[in-house]
Amino acid sequence: MTVDLHDLLPAELRRSWALDGTCPDLDLYSLYRARQIADLHRTAVLDAKGKLCYTALDRKARSLAAGLSGLGVRAGDVVGVQLPNGRNAVITDLALAALGAVALPFPVGRGDREAASLLRRSEAVAVIAATEHRGLCHAAGLLALSAELPALRNVIAAGPGTAPEGSVAFASLLRTDPMSFTPRRPDPDSAARVLVSSGSEAEPKMVAYSHNALAGGRGNFLASLIPDDRPPVCLFLVPLASAFGSNGTAVALARHGGTLVLLDHFTPEAALDALAEHGPTHVLGVPTMIRMMLDRVAEGDTRPFTPPTAVVVGGAPLDEATAEEARRVFGCPVVNLYGSADGVNCHTGLSGAPPRGEGPGVPAGRPDPRVTEIRIAVPGTPDLQEVPSGSVGEIVARGPMTPLCYVAAPELDARYRTADGWVRTGDLGVIEEDGGLRVVGRLKDVVIRGGSNISPAEVEVELATHPLVRDVVCVGVPDPLMGERLAACVVPREHGRAPTPEQLTAHLDARGLGRGKHPERLLVLDELPLTPAGKPDRARLREQCVEQMPETLAQAG
Repeated sequence: MTVDLHDLLPAELRRSWALDGTCPDLDLYSLYRARQIADLHRTAVLDAKGKLCYTALDRKARSLAAGLSGLGVRAGDVVGVQLPNGRNAVITDLALAALGAVALPFPVGRGDREAASLLRRSEAVAVIAATEHRGLCHAAGLLALSAELPALRNVIAAGPGTAPEGSVAFASLLRTDPMSFTPRRPDPDSAARVLVSSGSEAEPKMVAYSHNALAGGRGNFLASLIPDDRPPVCLFLVPLASAFGSNGTAVALARHGGTLVLLDHFTPEAALDALAEHGPTHVLGVPTMIRMMLDRVAEGDTRPFTPPTAVVVGGAPLDEATAEEARRVFGCPVVNLYGSADGVNCHTGLSGAPPRGEGPGVPAGRPDPRVTEIRIAVPGTPDLQEVPSGSVGEIVARGPMTPLCYVAAPELDARYRTADGWVRTGDLGVIEEDGGLRVVGRLKDVVIRGGSNISPAEVEVELATHPLVRDVVCVGVPDPLMGERLAACVVPREHGRAPTPEQLTAHLDARGLGRGKHPERLLVLDELPLTPAGKPDRARLREQCVEQMPETLAQAG
């Protein structure tokens, strides 16, 4: 290993969570093997190819690990992974864990240049990429850029299609004798995976996580949503290669012995098919995905299904009107998850009751110290001076799921991490009297109109309560006079019944939102564009607002 993946948490604190049982203190592959031995023929993966049991998955993972070892991949090496959801992605996760290598997954659909940036900065020695997926030939694209990646020794092409010349066929590695490989036993506090932020940065942040942080901290998050301790059946609508998707192999399988139900590409129809056919206990997606599923049900897609234990929504909060509709349609609690690749997690739980309170922002539940402790600090203070009780400040986090460090970015470590391991999230929030967290917005996600700051998240929360609005994202668009103006990108609840600018302005007035925070542009869409990680593509929405000159709302005061 050449890239430095050091731990910014005090060693004694990290060890204390292993000693008190908060973290399992085993590497991910050893945890998986224990689950496999306990239930040899339990289904591990359900995907487009059918079922794969724990024993068959283990055999394939060992074969791949042996093949990768033969290519020179060693413990501590970083290996990029750009695969769609499916068994190959899970096999790869487990093979890299067995090698003691560090997985760097990123979703299919990310451009080759952006992928090459991740591989270069992480000093990845190999990348396993899709030969062809939905018209994109990632393996060939990365192979063409390999001369710019001095650490990269192998491009491995996986999935349907012919492996491009100069690459290694994934299928050939799977034919390696699994008995020729002896799994490593890496330190559970060493790096296991790099999570890639799904934000709009020119170069997305990469965050290194240990085995214990994934199976322990993130594993405790999922444990809190499994009321009967039975292995979960998790329908992942988000990519396993996303930060949210890191709860797949490492958590649902290795920690909890569950089953992954995987779609190689999200559509609401495929998601409803999987819900009816496989009876998942947990459905994990982002708000736009849930809204699209609800729309199909409203249009008459009413096939029967067993209600899940929970629908878990991350990436952004689901507005209360839609959450109530989802509770009714899916027959289960809807859990709003607040979390990020940077190392923060909090959720609203399984109570089934809608979160209450009239404070600012969106309720995010009560922080769980077995996942991460959360405090509210005065923004910019080097010693994380806490704000007065009930005041808004920056959300900072530290706990068992806290990552090791940012990858190849000491400037990010200096900006977002403290000497004693706290993570500055860049999010604004408040802790209420009952200990619950409310998330108000982001420090940097601010639209500056004529010198005044507007939080898009604050406006989105209010617009989402309009009866004609199904989904909404607010973005800043350039303006020669004011610098920026706020645009509301709206998906109507009913096709052909879009709210008018006047209706939205009146609604925001009635909600008590000052005119200075009102959107001044309205863009009506059939659906929101999504990033490869499954979140609304704010950059594309800004482009559309500029290109299409959306309708003007009443001018802000």
